Amino acid sequence: MRRQTATSGFNPAGSSRALRLDPLSLPVSFDAHDARADGGVRKIELHRERVILHRAVRGMRMAINVHVRDFLGVALRGIDDAQMLVLVHRDPSLSIPLGASSDREEIAAAWQMWSEIFALPQLPEDKRCEPATRRRRHNAIRARRPKFLVRRRGGDLLNPANIHQGEREIIARN
Repeated sequence: MRRQTATSGFNPAGSSRALRLDPLSLPVSFDAHDARADGGVRKIELHRERVILHRAVRGMRMAINVHVRDFLGVALRGIDDAQMLVLVHRDPSLSIPLGASSDREEIAAAWQMWSEIFALPQLPEDKRCEPATRRRRHNAIRARRPKFLVRRRGGDLLNPANIHQGEREIIARN
């Protein structure tokens, strides 16, 4: 197994090469930029069937486990004079950078390979996915009966007790 650095996959420290992960050497662990995380860095573990994101926000550490099938696809995005491959999720904060290169043939081959390995579609550069809409919150507890009423047995209003008014008490004796 190859030695991997914490900065960008398998590039040696101080290397001037752009970020590029090898899809044939999964699982891989690397650090990526995250504007909202403490220190601006999050740790990503990339497996064939899942992605685990480790980050800390305001001192609270979290690990987010996302299945690969929950991602929309592998997108090709243009940045300055280079192009970047991104594993795109509906939530933009969960999107994962896979590699960057200025060589168009190299990035096209990597795009095809990542798409085949994850069994996800190749998303064109011009197609931008809008962020996920906020889910409506439903208060499931609000419609329930209060706890003390759940413990009590409800009355039987359809069959009221027989009440005989104006009669004397009947006692059965043996």
